[in-house]
Amino acid sequence: MFRAATVLREDALDERSLRRLDNRELDTVFRSSRAGDLPRGRLPGTTLLFPGTRACGPLARLVHLAVWQGKETEPSGRSLENLVGPLRTRTIRALLSHDRSWVDGGKCVLIDYSRTSVVARMVRDEIRLVTPGLYLGVIWLWNRRVGWFTLRQR
Repeated sequence: MFRAATVLREDALDERSLRRLDNRELDTVFRSSRAGDLPRGRLPGTTLLFPGTRACGPLARLVHLAVWQGKETEPSGRSLENLVGPLRTRTIRALLSHDRSWVDGGKCVLIDYSRTSVVARMVRDEIRLVTPGLYLGVIWLWNRRVGWFTLRQR
């Protein structure tokens, strides 16, 4: 918990520093952050698999190159699509809104796939603004928290 508090005090949060935090520390950062506005435009993303371990950085780069690069909002700003594969194919649509987080009941930006996607209807993403332009996200799968990611507002 000390490292997360230090990072917050120094206001030096970026994707690299978040990769170094473990699950408990990421939870602390998420809980202490505000929802922020609904993100807009192309949002480069970073997966945080096995956060706090040496594997997190290389896995993030591999996933970014081959699988998932982030999300892009529709012009209305009320929905988005994931950027998937090396060609950044726009797919798997979700609705954007403010809602209560399953983490702590506080306000978050909800990325809701339940009404827009057959293949991802069991996925719920919640994001909060952890520093200007950077959102930290929690991935829920079948009502269980399974991972973390970031989105960068440009």
